[in-house]
Amino acid sequence: MSIVFNKREPQAHVDPIFLDRWSPRALSREPVPESMIESLFEAARWAPSCYNEQPWLFIYAATEEDLSLYRPLLVEGNRQWADNAPVLAFALARKNFARNNKPNDWAAFDTGAAWMSLALQARRLGLYAHAMAGILKDKVYEVLNIPRDEYEVICAIAIGRYGDPSQLPASLKSSEIPNKRKSLNEVAVQGKFSD
Repeated sequence: MSIVFNKREPQAHVDPIFLDRWSPRALSREPVPESMIESLFEAARWAPSCYNEQPWLFIYAATEEDLSLYRPLLVEGNRQWADNAPVLAFALARKNFARNNKPNDWAAFDTGAAWMSLALQARRLGLYAHAMAGILKDKVYEVLNIPRDEYEVICAIAIGRYGDPSQLPASLKSSEIPNKRKSLNEVAVQGKFSD
């Protein structure tokens, strides 16, 4: 379901999916079919990466049993809305190259590309994906048995269909709209660096 909140206006021609992607907090508890979940991770699989290393790993919960493990790994501010998400995931980046075990300084960047692929595919499927930095990182490593020396936990992701914004806490209702963007000349400068 595509919901029109406010019309976002690009400053140059872009595919409408970029304007349609945003990170709502009002997510429906309606389950997401496994085929859709697989489609999200398939889109992420095709993201570009340094040396085609593909350093990302997504671990996810879509059953109540698994979700009960994942929810307490979010900070309270995120739990107040993300507990409704029918799918929660964590994006991880493998720290070293598989080819030579040297540090991969681009792993987080490449994982971000995979996340964006997932987020855009979510919109194609009528879903939303909301990335969250507000996690209890030490607990994520511990509870989900993630080897800290091998992987960096980048973020959590709440995935689902758009829900009822009236169910959000009052403090979040007013911000439940797609946000604005900086002007194009603030994010891209031709020639030498300029502030």
